[in-house]
Order: sequence, then C-alpha cells, then structure tokens
Amino acid sequence: MQSIVNRLVDAWNSHDFSQVAELYSADCEGIDVGQSGMLRGVEGLHQIFSHYWAAFPDLHFDVEAAIEGPDAMALFWRATGTHRGSILHIPATGRAVHILGSAHHILSDGKIARSIYIWDTAGLLRNLGLLPDLSA
Repeated sequence: MQSIVNRLVDAWNSHDFSQVAELYSADCEGIDVGQSGMLRGVEGLHQIFSHYWAAFPDLHFDVEAAIEGPDAMALFWRATGTHRGSILHIPATGRAVHILGSAHHILSDGKIARSIYIWDTAGLLRNLGLLPDLSA
C-alpha cells in the first residue's frame, strides 16, 4: 500500500482537486505562508490549490524527505513550475521556478485535519527576478 505522503504528493501533482480532497477532512484547517488568512474547510483548500495551479499550470512536487506517524506527518518538498499566472499579486513572468518548502500535517481518522505549509517565498521572488541572486 502506498504511504499517505506519496498519495498526497501524487494528488498534488495530479492537478485534480477531487484527488486532493479525498485526503483532507471536510473541516480541515491550515496555515500557508503564501496566503493572508487561515485555510478553512475543503472550499478553502480548493481555493488555494486552484490559485497555485493557475499560477503554475505545470506545478510539480518532489519529496526530499518525509516522516510519517499514525497521527502526523511532515515532508520537505521541492516544487518546480513555470510562472504563467498571478501569484502574490505578481503577474505572470514566464520564468521557471524551483521552490523548497515543508508541510506538517495532523491526521484524524486517516485524513489531514490540520496543516502548516512553510515555503521559501524569498526564493520564489528570486526566481521571478524580483530579489537579487544570492550566488552572484
């Protein structure tokens, strides 16, 4: 049987919200550093995923590391995509991006009930040419 981390990342990469929704509880809550408010319920989850998939139609996640337990999981991920729609009030640039991030999930009855998503917003801004490249 496939681990919940792998099922989650496969669902994120499917760009099919019904696959994502199957893994979250109906009353899920979460925090995403790229959003101004708290994620609440499946509708809030749908809005956030729709937003990211519109900004990066080819968005793809890879798991760098993960820890799974019966009531919680954490994963460190790398996301890649092409900036084709607005994100953080920044219009599409057509630039390729690679972003590092992590997610911590609390499970209830085998579904994700609470989440915290922390990702490298400064790295995204660098990829979009809006912050200086630190390697230069």
